[in-house]
Amino acid sequence: MAFSADELRVLRRALSIALHPTPLPDEDVQDCLRLAGAVDEAVGEAGRLRTFLLADLVRYRNALPGSVSGYLELLQDALAGGYDPRPDDLAALRALRHRPVAAALLERCQALAERSVRARLAGRSAPPTAPAPRSRLLALPGGRAADAEPERPKTPAAPPRPAPPPERPAPKPSEVFPPRRPVPPPQQRAAG
Repeated sequence: MAFSADELRVLRRALSIALHPTPLPDEDVQDCLRLAGAVDEAVGEAGRLRTFLLADLVRYRNALPGSVSGYLELLQDALAGGYDPRPDDLAALRALRHRPVAAALLERCQALAERSVRARLAGRSAPPTAPAPRSRLLALPGGRAADAEPERPKTPAAPPRPAPPPERPAPKPSEVFPPRRPVPPPQQRAAG
């Protein structure tokens, strides 16, 4: 995640305020709320991208053996992002183990799967496959809430509902905008 210079300025100010609480002007509160919204949006977008990439991985796995190179590349990217290999992935890699890249990935996936099973048997949860939702920034010390009425007991907020999965994955750009076919130049007629 990358921050702009303005966002870094707001973040630096927010961290300073967190360490040394002081009353805040409304402009600073609004800047912090905008930054929190931008971070929430970036986290949500990362989750949507991960969902799309994992759906793409399933499509490539289902199209094997014709999609071997694309599947192996997507699986490597997913593993780098913390993906926990599924039994279908292990079965697909076993069928492709005559390829050196697939054999190396099979070893790596078997080790990851074994570690995940051991962690579950030990009572610990497996590594998360999706980023944990971040709680919303509700108030800043010294902001507008400082002028408001005394603090009331907080009621627990209902957890946000996950977005329903899309009925079909988003189309690829090549599906939406097919390549243009060259148009032959018009033939010139000879007078005569």
